[in-house]
Amino acid sequence: MITLYTTSWCPDCHATKQALSTLGLSYTEVDIEQDPHATELVMRVNNGKRSVPTLVYGGHAVSMSRFSIARLKTWLEQAGIQDNRSGA
Repeated sequence: MITLYTTSWCPDCHATKQALSTLGLSYTEVDIEQDPHATELVMRVNNGKRSVPTLVYGGHAVSMSRFSIARLKTWLEQAGIQDNRSGA
């Protein structure tokens, strides 16, 4: 399961949620403003930056700040979630 770390006010978070839904991918959303442990995790995987949205799957983590569908699809492929060649 993909975990998506967000805040309520983040436009890139909204774009990432929309893209994941459009691609038919399930995720668990965690608002880092409501969960201090989530904030710590986001900062740890983003070299000390409180960067959202951050996606985590298994040992793969990435910030989707300055969201682009191409970056999302590349990360999904690298994480082994989706094959870019399928056109999804």
